[in-house]
Amino acid sequence: MTAAHSDPIHSQSDHIRRAVSDRAKRPLTVKVMDWVRDRPEGGIAVMFVLVQLCCIIGALLFPESFRYLLPANLSVLLKSIAVPGIMALGVGVLMVAGEYDLSVGAVYSLLSIVCANLANAMLGDIGMDPHSALAPFAAMAVALTLGVAIGLLHAFVTLRFNIPSFITTLGGMLLWKGTTLLVHGASALRFKPTEPFATLFGGGLGIIHASMIWFLAFALLFYFLLHHHRLGNHFYAVGGNRNAAVAIGINPNRTKAIAFAIAGFMAALSGVIAATRVGSIQPGGGLGMELQTIAACVIGGFALNGGRGSILGIVLGTALVFTIQDVLLLLRAPAFYFDMFVGALIVIAVVMNTAIRRGRA
Repeated sequence: MTAAHSDPIHSQSDHIRRAVSDRAKRPLTVKVMDWVRDRPEGGIAVMFVLVQLCCIIGALLFPESFRYLLPANLSVLLKSIAVPGIMALGVGVLMVAGEYDLSVGAVYSLLSIVCANLANAMLGDIGMDPHSALAPFAAMAVALTLGVAIGLLHAFVTLRFNIPSFITTLGGMLLWKGTTLLVHGASALRFKPTEPFATLFGGGLGIIHASMIWFLAFALLFYFLLHHHRLGNHFYAVGGNRNAAVAIGINPNRTKAIAFAIAGFMAALSGVIAATRVGSIQPGGGLGMELQTIAACVIGGFALNGGRGSILGIVLGTALVFTIQDVLLLLRAPAFYFDMFVGALIVIAVVMNTAIRRGRA
């Protein structure tokens, strides 16, 4: 009897070992194709590599007219990727949970101005009051807290009254845009933080600006949050199948509220970092970024109805969008070409991801 029961188990174990062994022996090209097919960011990874190869070849063939590989250009490119990338991390988490936030650009503008105004008001004579050097940090803490509060407000209205987040945050976008003009007006605001703050958020290492370091650090943090933490599993479950999530004991409203709060926090953080880097703030500087970040997520393989997406997809999607912008600037193309290319890229990415999923099925 023991042998009879053990034979199927041994047979199944042998079958698994053979399958693993066969998988390990497959050619590298087959493994790569499997990865592209199985991963949400697979298609965009291929597209990103192809675009980079074309840029490198073009820079080598035409070094005088297409200066893509110059350190100065690479530095500008990395800076342009970092701040929208930070915002896109929060937007991506919310999209995984099945919701949208169209107000992040307006929140970016509002809270960067709040941070700068508070810091400027609290800054005194550092020689007389050494503690005034901490003013920008205190102002930043207030801005980040307000970002979380705004996210929770959007969550309350959306979830309590069962309003689509698209509508809630569209109203929020207009509300926070108007609040920015009410608080400060339409003029630019200078932001001169103290040296420790400026070094931490506006410094850099060679061509790598501090904003890119923060982007990569938060990307790593969010990777572990989404893929190696229970909360990340809850985001995917709620966005993928709300009823199934409720059936296994997940509170969808609480999970989505956390996602909204994260989106608000990251919008505020990106605004503060951008203000530190540039040294001045335009009240309407964040408008349009909400669409860029959603585009980066969609291009990176995020499902429009939630439950699918990855941090690598956000990184690649943001990098691809702003690489195209950089290439167009180097080619001296009209500004509206950027919107045309991004729009086409969104459609191509959605079609590609749909085709990959159907092929896998």
